[in-house]
Amino acid sequence: MWLKRLLILIPLLLTAILLQSYFWVPTYETQAKGNPKRLLKYIEASSGDAKILNPILNADSASSSIVGMVFEGLLDLNENLALRGRLATDWTITEQAYLLVDPDAQLPNGKSATAARLERLIQHALDSGSLPELNGVLLHIRQIPSEVRTTTVEVRTPDENDQPKTTSVAVSINVPERVAFMLSRVDQDFFHRLTPIIGEQYGNNFQLDKYIHITDPVDEIVETLVKAQFPSLLSVTEHNPELLFHLRQRVKFHDGQEFNAEDVKFTYDSIMNPRNISPRTSDFEPIKYVEVLDSYTIRMVYKRLYSPAITAWTMGILPEHLLNETAMQAEMDERDLSEATRETFGMRDSQFNRSPIGVGPYRFVEWQGDQFIKLDRNDDYWDGPPEYEQYIVRIIPDLLIQEVEFRTGAIDFYSALPHQVARYREDDTYQNFSSLGFGYVYIGYNNRKPLFANPQVRQAMSMAINVDEIIQYIMYNEAERVTGPFPKVTEWYDESIQPVPYDPDGARALLESLGWKKNADGWLEKDGKIFEFNMVTNSGNPIRKNIMSIAQNAWKKIGIKCNTQYFEWAVFLKDFINTGDFDATVLGWSMGIDPDLFQIWHSSQAGPQQLNFVGYNSPEADDLIVRIRQEYDRDQQRVLTHQLHQVIHDDQPYTFLYAAKGTRILDKKIVIVNREPDGTEQYEKIYPLKSGAIRFYFNKWRKLEHTPAF
Repeated sequence: MWLKRLLILIPLLLTAILLQSYFWVPTYETQAKGNPKRLLKYIEASSGDAKILNPILNADSASSSIVGMVFEGLLDLNENLALRGRLATDWTITEQAYLLVDPDAQLPNGKSATAARLERLIQHALDSGSLPELNGVLLHIRQIPSEVRTTTVEVRTPDENDQPKTTSVAVSINVPERVAFMLSRVDQDFFHRLTPIIGEQYGNNFQLDKYIHITDPVDEIVETLVKAQFPSLLSVTEHNPELLFHLRQRVKFHDGQEFNAEDVKFTYDSIMNPRNISPRTSDFEPIKYVEVLDSYTIRMVYKRLYSPAITAWTMGILPEHLLNETAMQAEMDERDLSEATRETFGMRDSQFNRSPIGVGPYRFVEWQGDQFIKLDRNDDYWDGPPEYEQYIVRIIPDLLIQEVEFRTGAIDFYSALPHQVARYREDDTYQNFSSLGFGYVYIGYNNRKPLFANPQVRQAMSMAINVDEIIQYIMYNEAERVTGPFPKVTEWYDESIQPVPYDPDGARALLESLGWKKNADGWLEKDGKIFEFNMVTNSGNPIRKNIMSIAQNAWKKIGIKCNTQYFEWAVFLKDFINTGDFDATVLGWSMGIDPDLFQIWHSSQAGPQQLNFVGYNSPEADDLIVRIRQEYDRDQQRVLTHQLHQVIHDDQPYTFLYAAKGTRILDKKIVIVNREPDGTEQYEKIYPLKSGAIRFYFNKWRKLEHTPAF
């Protein structure tokens, strides 16, 4: 009997508890009544925990979000995606250029080259107006006497067990006299402009063996490998761009130590230190040396023309006093590490990575692994303290729980899934921002295959596909068509280029003009071979699978036989993409802000394990790609990128499909707070930039108690 009563009472008791909780548990609308401080905390959800909170070492997105709040770089991007100063107040880009004297070269006037003669001829040309392009650009000319340099060259050869072995070889370089030029800006065509004085063939026959000598005894194989590096040791012409930063004064790290130029140099040195294994090394490799001129002035001299290197300085700067050799030694002593551990101890092992100190708008407070990371507002931030007092990232692996927490107001942001977005758009509680990202999706054709070697064939393949249908039925119109290799939100993308039209009849006619005729079975055939190929992509991606089906059916209608296959991601990359052993594939790129496309499109990058896996080869595109990565003038870069866009669009190595839109959801109570000089506040609705980013003004965000009327 007691069990029966208990079974009746328990549901009644639970019902009573639930009913009374309705009156005391805060709802989404009233969440701040019992906890006003909640309005001053920004809480977002992350599916995974951070790995390492160090700007030169982290490589995961979870760490990057925290690192971006704690640290700051010399530069970042403004509203128009152009560079702006942060820890640097301003910067200038100039160039030192060097011309080696080739005594075996004959100048156009019939005389041999000497430094004095070259200087005199060039100066005369400037004074007489014969080099108008260099007016105001060439600031100074000087002669540099010959010198002797010694260096070591490393080569890799197989040892007795056929394992790779590194050999260091000493080399002596007798550098001839040179002429040095100071330029007011970087000019990749500078030496070409000197052609009337030095001649078209100057330096083409420069005898490197006369000036470079291997001083160590080596075998024939090593000697051949070392000599292959001679051109990099001594060049007839040399471009050395120089980047001069003036740094912001009275900026302090979170521990009170003042930031200065030594911190910048230390950050660079730490990146290039092999012991630290920094994923940023390739970004800073083009630097020849870094020179501290004074506490707030620093100069970076580059080995060669490479304009993308400038954006590397958006990376956060480390505090030298906390990570230098003395500090690392002190940490090892404090942790009482063994001698064996000390021998390999490096920055990756430092406790700094779990308790970072930077100069950013928020200071690190606490990290509970797989639970949360907490940051507090930096009230001494040089650009003014943020509105939010705390920035918290909660680790919530389950996406459903993330949504529940968001809808109850326990978190302010999570990555809403596409199927969830529609619900939020219909709810007046939220504001949503839908914008294009930096990626795009495409069908790539293996240009090495005879079937796809002709650009007209690839053009016909694109004409047969209704891309608008893909966007409507697969992407639910959450995407836009793209026509070329640059992100659509950047100025490098040429909006004037029109998409390949959907024209199956025109595609069939174009293929027929190339000799492809329908056989009795309805398939296109040429020279006894059916137009048949395999298209592959990775499994587990329903969008790509659907794209394959639509393309397959579209090509079937014009007589092309396409077989589709799906493979697990690792197998797909290893056996097909990395080897180039495929006919066609569906993939996507996530691009950056820089217009350098060398790795993806240059013909030299079409080998195994490289990113030009479709084997695109165009001398015109190659030339434009190199010129873009060597061009420092933004306006000229834009001209060159539009030309490259047109070349690649015409060649159709890909069928460019679409750029997907991303949607971000926020409570409407979160606004931009603008403070007037008299202390009053004006509220502004959050809005996306051209790039789609909404967090550019994050330091001005705050959550209000009420939803403002805009």
